[in-house]
Amino acid sequence: MLYAGGTASGGAVSVELVSAEGVREVVSGTGGLTLRAAAALDPARGGLILIPGASGRVGEPGDVPDQEVGAGDIPVLLGRTLTTELPTLMKAAMENPEVTIAAVCGGSLVLAMAGLLEGRHATTHHLGLDMLDATGAHAVHARVVDDSDLVTGAGVTSGLDLGLYLLEREVGPRIAHAVEELFAHERRGTVWRHDGPAPGGL
Repeated sequence: MLYAGGTASGGAVSVELVSAEGVREVVSGTGGLTLRAAAALDPARGGLILIPGASGRVGEPGDVPDQEVGAGDIPVLLGRTLTTELPTLMKAAMENPEVTIAAVCGGSLVLAMAGLLEGRHATTHHLGLDMLDATGAHAVHARVVDDSDLVTGAGVTSGLDLGLYLLEREVGPRIAHAVEELFAHERRGTVWRHDGPAPGGL
């Protein structure tokens, strides 16, 4: 979505895959597919940082006995990020007023587990909303949540909606609409913001 937005906007958006460790092969998605990170994440560089989720076995807490939890389980994959430089880099990025952080699905949980979403409004895959609350974040049951310099998407296909919303927010609705037409994907739901009166009586 973002790369197509760059094409549609004449280069107003550029996309680069980075990692906390720098140039390396990154396992992404189901089946061991790999992508190549072209550089190290630089929290001092302005722009948008998007943290993706993870793909693997999913279950409700307690569904899988501890001795059967393996390296392909999403909690293990997300927890592994806490042993890298990513939490430190993301903390620095979140302190940079020139950076907007976006996350989809498990990416929000990575930030939450690192203690970086306390007091912030965010969403994630519906199976992880309780974990967001447990870390001090305000979990919102919505496809996309805009909390100023933090924009999060729920699970899997909401990443499409998140990408289109970011294009609309950063380069305008005409670019977002063109990409929406290209992908033949119509966005769903209302982007949740902590604005306006609180609903009551529903």
